[in-house]
Amino acid sequence: MGYGSWDDSTYAAARTFRAAHGLDDFGYTAEMRDKPYAEWVVHTSLDPAGVAVRESRDSADHGASLPIAVLFDVTGSMGRVPRIMQEKLSKLHGLLQRKGYADDPQIMFGAIGDADTDRAPLQVGQFESDNRMDDQLRLILLEGGGGGQKSESYELAAYFMARHTAADAWDKRGRKGYLFIVGDELNKPRLSARHVRSVLGDAVAQDISVPSIYRELSDRWHVHYVLPNQSAYYTDPEIAEHWQGLLGERFLRLDDPAAVCELIALTIGITEDRVDLGAGLADLRDIGSPAEAEAVGKALAPLGAVARNRSVGVLPPATVGIDEVDGL
Repeated sequence: MGYGSWDDSTYAAARTFRAAHGLDDFGYTAEMRDKPYAEWVVHTSLDPAGVAVRESRDSADHGASLPIAVLFDVTGSMGRVPRIMQEKLSKLHGLLQRKGYADDPQIMFGAIGDADTDRAPLQVGQFESDNRMDDQLRLILLEGGGGGQKSESYELAAYFMARHTAADAWDKRGRKGYLFIVGDELNKPRLSARHVRSVLGDAVAQDISVPSIYRELSDRWHVHYVLPNQSAYYTDPEIAEHWQGLLGERFLRLDDPAAVCELIALTIGITEDRVDLGAGLADLRDIGSPAEAEAVGKALAPLGAVARNRSVGVLPPATVGIDEVDGL
């Protein structure tokens, strides 16, 4: 995937059309909500069951493809964040390309729920370079479920990204892609083999430890967890300790959920050594996002400090718990 180019006017015209006709930006979610909950299903284009691989490949249009995956927790109040992303998708793409943070970004969107309780525990799109990225984002089912146990199935998404993706950035150039998980709870205690079999169809016999799957994932991806300020868990020390133990400085606490696009773009720019934190925040103010710039600056202060002491595209390895060897 990854052919074609993003067009701002096409994106704006489509948004204007939907607004004029009273159409929900997330039309598939609106369609499902007209049905009994027992009939809700993942859209076929986002269903991970039986998917061998999601690919980010070079093309004549994009010779240096850079895979970027954004996976949202869509349980409870978190359904607001994908809507923010869709509203500001043009700004994200503008920062990545017009500001030079990434030459050939290919973006994949997806969603995370609870594999114990939800109809749509995992949704994954394709890596796209053109307006199809908007199309796939709007097909996400904003289920709004969750199991109420202070955990969602992030580890199942980590497994998919570790074992069901391929990218020329890594295969040809040894460059990691970028994964942003946006959520507000913990991983499940273990990656359940039962969930892998039922949701993905993989013949996995034993449970896998959460630290081990994140270590495997981090071999090919810069993995970030973004905790937006919109639930009681924002200040919960257990959430911070859990994710910092897995990802270190890549656990990002974001005061303003409206700044999620800007946060993603600037994180990539800093890690790719295309911009430093100060210049990046100036870019945000330049495009009319002063409030977002303040929130992003606070969230990225630890990452900016690390970036000043590393080589391009390389951050220190994330730390993991001592049980990483349990259940490979």
